[in-house]
Amino acid sequence: MAHMIEKEIHQVGKRKTAIARIYMRPRKGEIGLMNINGRSLEAYFPRPALQKIAMQSLDLTNTNGQFDIYVNVAGGGIAAQASAIRQGLAKVLNEMDEAGLRPMLKKAGFLTRDAREVERKKYGLAGARRRFQFSKR
Repeated sequence: MAHMIEKEIHQVGKRKTAIARIYMRPRKGEIGLMNINGRSLEAYFPRPALQKIAMQSLDLTNTNGQFDIYVNVAGGGIAAQASAIRQGLAKVLNEMDEAGLRPMLKKAGFLTRDAREVERKKYGLAGARRRFQFSKR
């Protein structure tokens, strides 16, 4: 299932406050390279679990190593950044080959943005909902 793209495709993936800008280009060398903020995948995500999350879209569609991928990611924590990269890659793959890959990516839930955000702290409360300790006397 060798997919080829002629030009660069750009998409954005988001999760919480993390935003990942994905630039997918045709492969130059023997194996496609993954560059995240100027570093390799292994250098940016030292934990194998986060590497797996970031690459899930490519692994699911068997397109790992077929493209040169440049990622610019900012905001959030590293777990949210990995999920943002996953969504961005899924959106790029969907744009590249909509008919063949969309059902797979949609079923896995990679095209949907996880909209859960941290609720803001309210005035007069200790947190978003936690109140200060009540004292009758």
